[in-house]
Amino acid sequence: MAKTALVLGATGGIGGEIARQLVAAGWRVRGLRRKAGGPDQSGIEWMTGDAMQRADVLRAAEGAEVIVHAVNPPGYQRWSELVLPMLDNTLAAAAVNQARVVLPGTVYNFGPDQWAHILEGAPQNPQTRKGKIRAEMERRLRQAASAGTPVLIVRFGDFFGPQVGNSWFAQGLVKPGKAVTSIANPARPGAGHQWAYVPDAARTVLRLLAQDNLPPFANYHFGGHWDADGTQMATAIQRVVQQQTGQAPAIKRFPWWLVTLASPVVTVFRELREMRYLWQQSVHMDNRQLLAQLGSEPHTPLDEAVRATLKGLKCL
Repeated sequence: MAKTALVLGATGGIGGEIARQLVAAGWRVRGLRRKAGGPDQSGIEWMTGDAMQRADVLRAAEGAEVIVHAVNPPGYQRWSELVLPMLDNTLAAAAVNQARVVLPGTVYNFGPDQWAHILEGAPQNPQTRKGKIRAEMERRLRQAASAGTPVLIVRFGDFFGPQVGNSWFAQGLVKPGKAVTSIANPARPGAGHQWAYVPDAARTVLRLLAQDNLPPFANYHFGGHWDADGTQMATAIQRVVQQQTGQAPAIKRFPWWLVTLASPVVTVFRELREMRYLWQQSVHMDNRQLLAQLGSEPHTPLDEAVRATLKGLKCL
């Protein structure tokens, strides 16, 4: 019989990709969304409900072996109110069903004492509000694992991919639905930045779930694409666009001054400004533990990943 997974956040980037790949791998996959939709050809069994309502999550998780917790408040809004209650609902459902919780993690929960080279077990001393919330999420997950609920955390860099609209790639470097005439690079030259191509990220989660020897609390870092000097992603976009159109778009500096100016009144800008440090200095997660577990990491060549992403965003 097929295994069952509940994916919270299946309408989003990483959650949606994990759900689609689980379906392709033969899993029975349920998704939870607030509004009933029309026919869906993805193979996902959609249920109407809200991740903030414990009864909805419990109903959707019935019989599940895995619960993927990939849900986040849209537009960075009301994080302090919503993030932890949603996780608590997931943990309650996982405990009832003896399911493993999967969290696509981030680098937010680490502080400046670890930024240059971060190992999985490094101390978490975040200085930002979102980072402190992320660290508390992981503390609760570790506590749940010690009480008998298995957990898998995979921490990723900035997501990009053909169906990822809410990302720095799609909202900062280029503009979805428009030809690329210029590229806004938010990175300070010389500051390394970590990127995660979503199809590779989801494939990694599936390969880990297929392992028989995962510990009750398993956590790994995904290497992805390491932009060692903060310029390689922008030049890859430039290169791909030039190959496609014959014209090389200009690379410009991201207007951080505008983000700073508008942040008091625009929520998204305020949240982006808080995470500016990720573009000002190298923040690098080490994936050697993942490599030891899997032997290799799914890795699409950068230009191929960028081309697929630009096509998916209707920029080519």
